[in-house]
Amino acid sequence: MTPRVERVEVYGYTLSYAHGTYVMSLGRSVTTLESTVVVLRTGSGAAGYGEVCPLGTTYLPSHPAGARSALSQLASSLLGQDPTNLGQLHAAMDAELAGHGYAKSAVDIAALDVFGKLRGISVAELLGGRRQPEVPLYVAVPLGPPAEMVDFVLAQRANGIHRFQLKVGSDPEADAARVRAVLEATGPGDTVVADANGAWRLAEAVHAVGLLEGLPRLRIEQPCRSYEECVQVRRRTSLPMVLDEVVLDPQSLVRIATDGVAEGVNLKISRVGGLSRARLLRDMCVELGIALTVEDTWGGDLTTAAVAHLAGSTAPGALYAASFMNDWTLEHVAGYQPRAAEGRGPVPEAPGLGVEVDEDRLGEPLFALDAG
Repeated sequence: MTPRVERVEVYGYTLSYAHGTYVMSLGRSVTTLESTVVVLRTGSGAAGYGEVCPLGTTYLPSHPAGARSALSQLASSLLGQDPTNLGQLHAAMDAELAGHGYAKSAVDIAALDVFGKLRGISVAELLGGRRQPEVPLYVAVPLGPPAEMVDFVLAQRANGIHRFQLKVGSDPEADAARVRAVLEATGPGDTVVADANGAWRLAEAVHAVGLLEGLPRLRIEQPCRSYEECVQVRRRTSLPMVLDEVVLDPQSLVRIATDGVAEGVNLKISRVGGLSRARLLRDMCVELGIALTVEDTWGGDLTTAAVAHLAGSTAPGALYAASFMNDWTLEHVAGYQPRAAEGRGPVPEAPGLGVEVDEDRLGEPLFALDAG
């Protein structure tokens, strides 16, 4: 019998940053974020869970209230759908609402979760196969004085982390001091990424890479907001570049590869519309020789599980790192699973996302819709 979605539920809960205040360029900072969870329930009683958590309201064209509003519009189109027919599910959502891929990503994750549970296999197997049992992790280091950033890095390094994403994007001279301080405090087995989150203007970015040119174990990430500006910066440095916010779709990846502008990309699941579409971009990166970081804008246990399955189904040589964001947050709706240890994140083996959601922690749904 074909499974059908009989009920859609949408929940909201608050995530607190585990280290106080998360600071990025352009004065952006957060202490808490609103996350949204989608539950798809089938007639057989199987349930799938998905999560989306935008990083505030000024990072990308997404925000928590927007996700919830879009999901309210989409809910009726999901009823009666076969959650194992992902192509048709996305077609139904697109017919109901154009765009809003970040909101649709939570539905996609929930559908893959219930798909795996119905078939008795993990989401990693649905995404191409479980290629590695655990994946290397990175941690983002909030922007601050050099000494504070060094202390943060050393504390994480003691926990087994060896890939660090430093938040920069202020004055180039000050940013260069931050990067040099962290490089001096770390060693040959550590990699440092200077991530401006698109905050430098072109002249500032050119100045910054000039100050950093030749430093070992260093990569530059998304120095400017636009792709075209990043191309100009890349032409002025031999430092490897990573692109993030401009990675949207297959066309953007083809452009990146054709122009030779980046050696790596950050693949954010909700940014590209869910795990199904992220898998396509992941496979393109593998074929194009572009190193991958798998992550999302933010999230808790469910986002972390989704990241783990996409990263774990990636060939080890193609994966730079992943982010286990439930290590970055205090609240846990699935028992703090999957849980990292010694700088590596396990890839769950159980069916679906492989985590057990405590629905009491979700509270009452923001809204729910039943078939019929």
